[in-house]
Amino acid sequence: MSDQVISAGGRAWVSGVRDAIPLLSGYIPVAVSFGLIANQAGFSSWEAIIISLVIYAGASQFLFVGMVASGAPLWLVVVMTLLINARHLVYAPNLAPWLTGNRWWFWLMHGLTDQVFALAHTRLPALPSSERLGWFTGAMLLAWFSWVGGTALGAFAGQELTGRWPLLNDVMPFALPALFVVLLAPRFTSWLWAAALGCAIVVALLFAANGLPNMAIPVAALLGAAVFFVMQSNTRAEV
Repeated sequence: MSDQVISAGGRAWVSGVRDAIPLLSGYIPVAVSFGLIANQAGFSSWEAIIISLVIYAGASQFLFVGMVASGAPLWLVVVMTLLINARHLVYAPNLAPWLTGNRWWFWLMHGLTDQVFALAHTRLPALPSSERLGWFTGAMLLAWFSWVGGTALGAFAGQELTGRWPLLNDVMPFALPALFVVLLAPRFTSWLWAAALGCAIVVALLFAANGLPNMAIPVAALLGAAVFFVMQSNTRAEV
């Protein structure tokens, strides 16, 4: 029986790695950008790698190196980082029911990112309980190591890469938004999700076009979520 459990866990781990491979197309280019920007902000290559290992928070890392380089007080850096990462207060409780059967689940939350959450939220409910932790571990570790590896590449060789291929400077910033589009695209097969996402897109574009880019994403996310839940409630009421 124990051999069967180990075998199932190994298969789940491999399945998690395989399912997370598409994330690399967004993680590595953005991580390379971070490594390069961290160097330009005065951080050593090893410091950039340590930031990706310990903080591992995407946008928060860019904010962190920018604020530190500009001389912002430490308390403000910490507060802004926590504000950006406040979305994890929603992420973790949504995944907890699928992972809390194992005592190691809490430590794996360090590897929870936007993309890993989106992938896990879809895949975990469909897996047997014995395979969920293994799947999440495989997916999370591949995403984390690809981010750290991309950071190392950008920190140690970013200047040479962009010097040889200047187009990379224009392409890399679009990698992460493109990855979100890939994750969201399957949702457009549902009219409910299509309406909510369409509302969010229109609102975000309107705010950005009127010179309010910082307001665009949070307001669009709130309105999109509101549209989804209102329409879902109406649909249930009709049934």
